Amino acid sequence: MPPAPPAPQRNPSRRCVPRYRARAPLDVTVLRSGLPETLPGRSINLCERGVAAVLSGELVPGEAVGVEIRLPEPASPLRLRALVRHHDKLRCGMEFVSLSAEQLAFLRQWARQAPAERPPAASAPGPTLGGKGSETTTPTGNAPQPRRPRLPGWIRLLIFAALLLLGIFGIFLWRWNRGWRELESNLPANSSAAEQPEARVPAETMEKLITHRVDPDYPEAARPGNLQGIIVLDVIIGRDGSVVEMHPLNGPEMLAHAAMDALRWWRFEPYRIDGKPLIVETTVAVEFKPPLEFKP
Repeated sequence: MPPAPPAPQRNPSRRCVPRYRARAPLDVTVLRSGLPETLPGRSINLCERGVAAVLSGELVPGEAVGVEIRLPEPASPLRLRALVRHHDKLRCGMEFVSLSAEQLAFLRQWARQAPAERPPAASAPGPTLGGKGSETTTPTGNAPQPRRPRLPGWIRLLIFAALLLLGIFGIFLWRWNRGWRELESNLPANSSAAEQPEARVPAETMEKLITHRVDPDYPEAARPGNLQGIIVLDVIIGRDGSVVEMHPLNGPEMLAHAAMDALRWWRFEPYRIDGKPLIVETTVAVEFKPPLEFKP
């Protein structure tokens, strides 16, 4: 019986450095017929020797290409020269050539932070860069994304109704604020400034026009000192006979405040000239005496 033939020897993997997952967009530029052609794609893994990528076009092994990889860092893209080593079903492997010292240092620095891919088993056929078997897992970019559940129709209708009501309330609030501003704009900015006296009338004349008088209350704080006296106030009376403005001309402050509290309720007949009511200025005197204490 002839001896069994020896088992075929499998070439070990030519991967000398670990590869790192790099899902980043890239462009591959190849010169054909004297015109540059750019094929967009995305990288699958990356190392300091080369890159594996998925492209939207076909490349021929041995072609010299330019590769531009837009990694998250740095801000400017990484531009490299490479040779196509493998291409099959839109997947290709490219080997970098003539790396500068800065580019090599950046790739090594980037590799320290990137997750490394598992190397192929020793018994597996040694793939070239980017060739069949270079990917041990399915790229996450191709994994189907789960569909988000849709909201029931009644919930969507309820949300729409709430938004509609919120919009109607906002319009109502805007119109209410606008109407209020218009109402305020029609009022004088300063009522005291608007009521300027048109004539000055003696106190005796205005006293005859009093229609409603309120006597002041003697302040409790004035009782210990038995404060008394006549408080004279300068008063502006409007066209309707109401007290518009007043300020005391003499006397203790607590008695003056009590006089003003009472005077604001006084009413006068409008002072007229030729039948026209005027805003007038006059003086009013209010007398304060300590109340008599009852002793049994």
